[in-house]
Amino acid sequence: MMKLSPLVKVPLRYGAIAGVLGAVIVTALYYIGKHPLLFPVYFDFRIILFGVFMVFTLREYRDYYREGVLYFWEGLIMCVLMVTAFAVISSVLIYIFGLYDEQFVKSFIVLFTEQAKNLPPEIIEQIGKANLDRNLQEVKTTDSYRLAKNYFDQSYILSFFLTIIISVILRRQPKN
Repeated sequence: MMKLSPLVKVPLRYGAIAGVLGAVIVTALYYIGKHPLLFPVYFDFRIILFGVFMVFTLREYRDYYREGVLYFWEGLIMCVLMVTAFAVISSVLIYIFGLYDEQFVKSFIVLFTEQAKNLPPEIIEQIGKANLDRNLQEVKTTDSYRLAKNYFDQSYILSFFLTIIISVILRRQPKN
């Protein structure tokens, strides 16, 4: 049996925990009455979740496996692995939840359409009327897979700057 390096094992473990927690939060927010896939990006809970789990991942690796040394490249690799594990697990669970509860997808379509039709004229001008109309047509064909794929893609976008910032903050070079 192959033994995984701590550089891989630690972020995969934390990513798996965060992925399950992320899917549970999405489900809970949906049942509370707020569709979690329609939150503005600056209110997305994943930003806090990623920050916390990236710090846990890098600190455990640095302090327990590397005697206080963490290179920037190690931090980047570990954060990307952690986000990948999170994105895969949470997206699969969201996909399964969308298949199980068809109202999850239907309510997304209805709420997205309502939000888009109630946008102020300035926002419509920024987006472009043609883009808005195209999005309104495309949302009608949304299914569980597209919601999960969108969630997967957004996870990488949301984590991009956090990965760099946290890797820089937690890095420690060996003292000569």
